[in-house]
Amino acid sequence: MNNIMSAPRNVNLAMALNILGLFGISVILIVAFYYQLARSELPCPLCLLQRAGIIMIGFGFLFNIYFGIKNAHYSFSLLGCIVTGFVAMRQVSLHILPGDMGYGSTFFGLHFYTWAAILSILTIIAIAVIMPLKAGNTDSAKYTPPILGKIAMGLFAFLIAANLVSTILECGSGQCDDNPTFYQLLKK
Repeated sequence: MNNIMSAPRNVNLAMALNILGLFGISVILIVAFYYQLARSELPCPLCLLQRAGIIMIGFGFLFNIYFGIKNAHYSFSLLGCIVTGFVAMRQVSLHILPGDMGYGSTFFGLHFYTWAAILSILTIIAIAVIMPLKAGNTDSAKYTPPILGKIAMGLFAFLIAANLVSTILECGSGQCDDNPTFYQLLKK
């Protein structure tokens, strides 16, 4: 009897944490856009790969919100954490020598690629905490995403589209510059 009564609460808590996770991913992408647009700091190729990994993390949360909570969706987020972490650590290793000022601005004293590595590890831990909260399979025929989940999904979809457009403008049809200073397609 006790397990039956706690199952909806676990699903609701797990769903709330997935929605919070998707909003968190969206905030990360918004901060990246702020630095790109307001401070004219174009992302380097490794930064763009980190954004792609962050978007992969977000897709796992999005799938859980849209289709219902499943371990397969968490595995997609975990794969995104691994991709983001490896690319971020590659960039950290490029700027580890004494006297190297790193690439781009800092946020609370750390470069964004360092934050990407840290956040990848923290997201893996968060997913490990959230996964056990799943209480059985969600019936796909009867499942409807919560309204806050729909808002989070809309924001995330907009940010994916904005990233795609900005990457195409920055890189054009060729390889992105190692240290970009202008948008290739806009020639400025």
